[in-house]
Amino acid sequence: MQKAQYSVVFKEKIKEFNKSIGVDSDKSLSIRSILFGAIVEGVSEVKNLLESDDVISAINFIKKLGVKLKKIKKGKYLIYGQGLGGLYAQKNTTLDFGNSGTLCRLGSGLLSTSPDLSLKITGDKSLQKRNLKTLIHALSKFGAFFYPEKKNHLPLKLISSNIPTGIKYVEKKGSAQIISAVALAALNSFGKTEIIQEKESRNHTQIFLKNIGSKINIKKKGFKNIIQIMGKKKLNNFKLEMPGDPSSAAFFTALTILNDKSSLTLKNICLNPTRIGFYTLLKKHGAKIKIKNLKKKNNEIIGNIFVKSGIIKPIKCNSSYYSKTVDEFPILFIIAALNKGTSKFSGIKDLANKESNRILEIKNLLKKINIKCKSDKNSMTIYGIKNLNVLKKKITINPKLDHRICQSAAILALATGINITIKNFETVNTSAPSFLKKIKQLGGKFEIKKTS
Repeated sequence: MQKAQYSVVFKEKIKEFNKSIGVDSDKSLSIRSILFGAIVEGVSEVKNLLESDDVISAINFIKKLGVKLKKIKKGKYLIYGQGLGGLYAQKNTTLDFGNSGTLCRLGSGLLSTSPDLSLKITGDKSLQKRNLKTLIHALSKFGAFFYPEKKNHLPLKLISSNIPTGIKYVEKKGSAQIISAVALAALNSFGKTEIIQEKESRNHTQIFLKNIGSKINIKKKGFKNIIQIMGKKKLNNFKLEMPGDPSSAAFFTALTILNDKSSLTLKNICLNPTRIGFYTLLKKHGAKIKIKNLKKKNNEIIGNIFVKSGIIKPIKCNSSYYSKTVDEFPILFIIAALNKGTSKFSGIKDLANKESNRILEIKNLLKKINIKCKSDKNSMTIYGIKNLNVLKKKITINPKLDHRICQSAAILALATGINITIKNFETVNTSAPSFLKKIKQLGGKFEIKKTS
């Protein structure tokens, strides 16, 4: 069934606000809770689960593999784990990852060593454009077979490994999703899998594995992490309550910084050190951001973010920030564009292989409002303007099924008063179904126009 499509029109600059809000639950943790819940022993309980399009895709994915879920109420689910090796699908079943790159990579890892699977995997038009060469290479080491219709892209046929054995894999790019895919494949493999992690990346999967009793060992060797996982070990069920998503919080942080005389408290946000590059970078360049009420739940750090409006210095961002800031670059570019001075971002080439080419899409957006920027495959330079002349500015954009571009354009409109029509705004439901509701809470005005 085709989703209802709609555009959103922003015409007015948001007024000053001093508020406290929550944001949508963490997408990365929500997807992982569904996948791990499928392979543990017994019944797991998840509260405050994000009910976004990507998470719904994850739910439908495990249902097709024979896993039962029960929705108790909004955001609260029971997952009836099948244990390692307990997933099943009839031959030539089609599994659809939707728009989710996370589900595609982690789900493929799970499938690659599950016994006796021969099925087709696919995704939406955006996901089909993503190059899966690294993923296919890594999971093939376990003995799984991949037969893409188009080289290294979805859709493809996947045949799982008959007798998967542990592997040694060197991960050079700092990709949490590839590490997670290999880790999931390792769980149902005989013997030890060793992942040599050469660059820092998100560590939610490693934390999750420790929480559910997997035999995982992580040690430092110079600047590298050595992750060792013993396969075929029973995994324990769990109870979790999802915190707020720091990536979703970033857009409201940006709106507060860019607005006049405003302040905002964002409550109960996941503040895992591998996820807060956006906040660290902005604080370094003068943003008024404070972290408060820190606590640890299920080995994840959670707390509140307090932010006030203010001027940001020109941003200098090198490759060391990439993995900790990966989802926030589009809105970071907007902040740079609306503050005076030349901001430079390097080591960002992988942004071209997200839901859209995020370097190009933001560059095209800024060009529409006469903000100069230049880019190449690995960098972006933005020549920011503090007091942008918005008179007679009226533009329309299509976010290309990219929720981050969608949200970034909305914040640009609200922070400046530029008249922006954003087509296919429903794509925001990929990660943040309550985005417009939160904007309304802060006093933002907009008009929704249904197109189908």
